[in-house]
Amino acid sequence: MPRRAAAAALALTAGAALTVAAPAQAAPPGTKDVTAVLFEWKFSSVAKACTDTLGPAGYGYVQVSPPQEHIQGPQWWTSYQPVSYRIAGRLGDRAAFQSMIDTCHAAGVKVVVDTVINHMAAGNGIGTGGTGYSKYDYPGTYSGFDMDDCRATIGNYQDRVNVQHCELVGLADLDTGEEYVRGRIAAYLNDLLSLGADGFRIDAAKHMPAADLANIKSRLADRSAYWKQEAIFGAGEAVSPGEYLGNGDVQEFRYARDLKRVFQNENLAYLKNYGEGWGYMQSAKSAVFVDNHDTERGGDTLSYKNGSAYTLANVFMLAWPYGSPDVHSGYEWSDKDAGPPSGGQVNACYSGGWKCQHAWREISSMVAFRNTARGQAVTDWWDNGGDAIAFGRGSKAYVAINHEPGQLNRTFQTSLPAGSYCDVQNRRPVTVDSTGKFTATLGGGTALALHTGARTC
Repeated sequence: MPRRAAAAALALTAGAALTVAAPAQAAPPGTKDVTAVLFEWKFSSVAKACTDTLGPAGYGYVQVSPPQEHIQGPQWWTSYQPVSYRIAGRLGDRAAFQSMIDTCHAAGVKVVVDTVINHMAAGNGIGTGGTGYSKYDYPGTYSGFDMDDCRATIGNYQDRVNVQHCELVGLADLDTGEEYVRGRIAAYLNDLLSLGADGFRIDAAKHMPAADLANIKSRLADRSAYWKQEAIFGAGEAVSPGEYLGNGDVQEFRYARDLKRVFQNENLAYLKNYGEGWGYMQSAKSAVFVDNHDTERGGDTLSYKNGSAYTLANVFMLAWPYGSPDVHSGYEWSDKDAGPPSGGQVNACYSGGWKCQHAWREISSMVAFRNTARGQAVTDWWDNGGDAIAFGRGSKAYVAINHEPGQLNRTFQTSLPAGSYCDVQNRRPVTVDSTGKFTATLGGGTALALHTGARTC
């Protein structure tokens, strides 16, 4: 199994499958629906972030990378090749995982776990927890009898059987239609729930029939646990992300891809009806993002390498009422296979390669903006026909985004109550008059954001 192929495929996993007879509802996100995805962070570092930044900023969730035992190696994608379901990966042991959950809960942050249940590792060797394995034989967990009959690599995404019963980049494909496999996966998820996990991201959901996932979910001790499925949209493909909506939330990849196109090649003015108006899945069941660990490496979305366009896209996502947003927080890379700096230990943000996007003022300040604006419709839309836009969220919040190269100076009409506000993007005071107007200047590549939860700086 080539390293690059493994990285690519684990990055391109998607989600969709058969329609489910008795749909289980996703847990409502509550008043705080923003997730910080701390990609490849050690659990001890996640715990500190929950206390220091995520809780105070108002993040509702933190998503942690796969905790199960996996193949050895420094590459990030080794985390996505399970050897067993013991919590014994490079990011921390069972005690560290439990401590992280307790600490995050104390900070008011729920924990979503990235779970790899479509496949097991290829090759052979000793896992990160000391378990010996070979392809199709994972002592104490699975044997060859638990794998799908197709032992060939997926090669035709127009063929449902090929996508859901053959091997993703040569990884041993679990037969999720089998009773034992379903029970074993459910036991793993229930173990995570017993430690306090609040939900799951289902990696490679597209490669498992939706009915299989529904059966597994039905076995959970807490069926209301949050459920977010990775289901990559592909035009003309046999498996559609919409097939998974009956199980829970589904990641809407078109949202991130189109944001890149609009920010790089089109006009922000086109975003006036972004979301369902663009043919996307229903907002209440969609998980959205500007980038994730796969798409930033594949180049199909914006990434930290795109400067202010990336930052402003995150500002827009957090201000706009579509889906539940994921804020990706990873590390610098030039080698697409490169694993986390210091094995995932984050001693300080903005050093040692850690980007910490979740803590950037321009992004973190918009989490409270979103929480304050929740339930409010878009009002007072303005655009210049190009790359400058502004809009309100009822009487609770207002944002202006200037993606133009030059300054924007104008008087903005809002529905905000009169008074003093703090522009949380720039930490400067703004006064809204009795008619809801204020005047401001925005530099090129910057934004301004006001909300009723931040009246003083």
